[in-house]
Amino acid sequence: MSATRTGSFAELRDEFFATVREVKYATMVTLDRQNRPRARVLFPVWEEPEEAEGMEGAEDRPVGWLASYRTPVKAAHLAHSPHTTYSYWSPRQNAAHVDALSAWADDPADKLRAWRLYERGGPPGVGYDPARYWPGGPDDPGFHVIRIDPWRIQVVRGTDLRGRIWQRPV
Repeated sequence: MSATRTGSFAELRDEFFATVREVKYATMVTLDRQNRPRARVLFPVWEEPEEAEGMEGAEDRPVGWLASYRTPVKAAHLAHSPHTTYSYWSPRQNAAHVDALSAWADDPADKLRAWRLYERGGPPGVGYDPARYWPGGPDDPGFHVIRIDPWRIQVVRGTDLRGRIWQRPV
């Protein structure tokens, strides 16, 4: 079955956030220096477009944040290529796939923004207390943040495999 393309993220926003709320954990795929994929399961949070308003490049799409340790492998992969995919899949066969540019966000304001989003949930119901892993708060030397800027989002509904795709205009 082919997917329907849409020019506005708003047209698939509810399905995307419903899948994120249902699944919570995403498989993040990066590329190594030989362009081989590497997958890991992580917990990104998302700001809805109106929350991200005013952020550069955040028009009509969510912005994701990933609290993470800056491991040598992940750092090398992102240094090689910022192109990443985040996939959510539920046993009900609902899925969401986010193709994005991902980069370390070292600005203290971005780290605080992500920290607070994890605390309150982004979207609501998706988050955790990051102090469990980084007891020093957003200034903890081990706390790092990756900003996720989607350029393509696809949602697939398991009941009938209906798919919809939003892609940022080039």
